[in-house]
Amino acid sequence: MSKVLMKGNEAIAQAAIAAGCNAFFGYPITPQNELIEYMSKYMPDKGAFVQAESELAAINMVYGASAAGARAMTSSSSPGLALKQEGISYCAGAELPAVIVSVSRGGPGLGGILPAQGDYNQATRGGGNGDYKVIVLAPNGVQEATEMVRRAFYLADTYRNPVIVLADGVIGQMMEPVEINTEPLPLIEKPWASDGNLSRGHRNVVNSLFLNPVELEKHNLDLRAKYDLIELKEVEYELSHDENAEVMFVAYGTPSRIVKAAIENLKAEGIHACLFRPKTLYPFPYKALKEAAQGKKFVLCAELSMGQMIQDVRLSLEGSVPVHFYGRAGGMVFEPKELVNAVKEHCGGR
Repeated sequence: MSKVLMKGNEAIAQAAIAAGCNAFFGYPITPQNELIEYMSKYMPDKGAFVQAESELAAINMVYGASAAGARAMTSSSSPGLALKQEGISYCAGAELPAVIVSVSRGGPGLGGILPAQGDYNQATRGGGNGDYKVIVLAPNGVQEATEMVRRAFYLADTYRNPVIVLADGVIGQMMEPVEINTEPLPLIEKPWASDGNLSRGHRNVVNSLFLNPVELEKHNLDLRAKYDLIELKEVEYELSHDENAEVMFVAYGTPSRIVKAAIENLKAEGIHACLFRPKTLYPFPYKALKEAAQGKKFVLCAELSMGQMIQDVRLSLEGSVPVHFYGRAGGMVFEPKELVNAVKEHCGGR
């Protein structure tokens, strides 16, 4: 299949359909409206498409469809995802597969429609109640976004857990050549589904309510064991190698592309730098980052926020390497020269 020029939101939608999504529920909010529009046109031939009356309704529809065995998905942006948090906690508690695409905008509050990364904590820590975790994937372009959407459905089904694909507004709105994998994603048996199949000799009940504290604690311990397994097997990152690097950038999403340009500009000025890019934000690649940063003068965390991922960067390094920060917020996107100047400042003005 040859590459096709597509807008990020539409490519994400097409990748979801190709991966076997057969139930989509969403509510319009910029900058991801094209995703829902695309689904409204092409999903009816593949399964169910519903424009829900609210974000709360959409995530609860995902809960119901997933509980019945469907490959379910929703999408939204920052304030909309905030409204979905209770439902995401319910999905995690009931161990239901679900794919949630978040195309982030600036905040807090209604904020603005331009790209930002202020939703890192929202995605990786979650705003719902209880000891639950959500797998979080962070693409840095349209092609990778399509690949991560496909992977999200695989991870959701494999681990019976919600998966968030966290893309910023740049990725949702820009156009790039993409090649979408149209090979059917293998179906995973769901013997736990409440699908009306009585051949098992019993009715399946899907819920996250445990009134007995002994049973609820066991449930939490089982979930923790699952999260530990995910951390063991599913951590992904990209490391650009430069054996002479004295500085390491840590960035994800669109900023990681800007960092690569800054690295080339720094090299021209005699400063060698490299990039560590987390592709899974949860589980975060703590061990890999600590190992990669050894021997560096400092690490510069570059984010389109006031600093959220930097907490995980500091946790990774445990004080072994100095950590500095450069960020823009509110829809402002830094340029390579800003990062170059930030590095030079911390290098003593070189």
